[in-house]
Amino acid sequence: MADQQFEFVDRTGGAHVAPKMNPAVLIPRAALDAEIDRLASLPAPGNGRRISYIVNPAMGAGDGLAPATRVSLCVLKPGERTKPIRHNSSNVDFCIRGGGTALIEGTEIPFAQYDAFTTPGWHTHEVANDTKDLQVRLSYSNAPLLEKLLVHVVEEDPKSADEEQSAEQHDPARTSPYGTFKVSEDGAWLMPYEKLVNPDFVDTKPLHWPWARVKAELDRLKALGKDYVGRRLYLLYDPSTGRTNGTNHTFFATITIRPANIVDRPHRHVSAAINYFFAGSGYSSVGGKRYEWSAGDLMLSAPGWVVHNLASNNEDVYELTIQDQPLHLALGSLLWQEDLRKPIKLLGLNPGFATNRAGVGK
Repeated sequence: MADQQFEFVDRTGGAHVAPKMNPAVLIPRAALDAEIDRLASLPAPGNGRRISYIVNPAMGAGDGLAPATRVSLCVLKPGERTKPIRHNSSNVDFCIRGGGTALIEGTEIPFAQYDAFTTPGWHTHEVANDTKDLQVRLSYSNAPLLEKLLVHVVEEDPKSADEEQSAEQHDPARTSPYGTFKVSEDGAWLMPYEKLVNPDFVDTKPLHWPWARVKAELDRLKALGKDYVGRRLYLLYDPSTGRTNGTNHTFFATITIRPANIVDRPHRHVSAAINYFFAGSGYSSVGGKRYEWSAGDLMLSAPGWVVHNLASNNEDVYELTIQDQPLHLALGSLLWQEDLRKPIKLLGLNPGFATNRAGVGK
């Protein structure tokens, strides 16, 4: 048929063909600084958003740096403010210069350099630079995943935040009288349509992690000796993400202190990691290739399932890591190999890994 919009692909007896591994990508500070200067030199745009996507062309649709992660470089001059917007993608923002205030669905978040904050999906938000300095943020979004699925919905001029709560009041006539019930002894259930379209919801709020507070806790980890086999970091954790250990429902953001002359063990995981190094210098080995980095560099440091490790030079390193681990935990796909000599584990559905922290300090 001439208008047939499908085809059969015969894979009878065929073996799985592994996808080609993606390489790491290093964006040096000099390139970021040049783009910051260019954005700051532009006339103020109508929507107030001076923004550039940092794109890895190999990622396909969605203008991502990793397959499910877009990194935007956002610049606001003193006195500028973005217009309200909302979308079903969610964001983690990290301020790398200056400061300002975010207004997210009525919540005001004043932020400074190296502070992080989240914007949940479908929350109207805007950002102001109410300081005398240039404001620069790295904004991490799961928009590429939604754009690959062709379901990224954006409202450039959202209506007021009057949520029609009265229409959502409980109505017994709209509830199935049969409820959700078990149909087999091994744990299979049936759920009615009324529950399917009104699932239990998690009240997800915009959250803020001030750098001064995070750094005070992080620096305590420096005392762990070289015998410690884990990584000296804290997750910026939103409890609403539950067992997926997220900063939001797609990403975790961790901030690491890497003392001088520390070399991590090579490891790999299917989640993709992006690092922003904001103090110190070092190198990464990714897929057998060595990459030198220093403060102010941004790096796709761990493409999915590529063996990698990081090492610091003779100075302490601070780094932000954004990784789509919560997404994989929710999908049940988070393969992780912490030690290449030991078996692969599926985290979240099997027990994970242990460190030796109890033996080397607290």
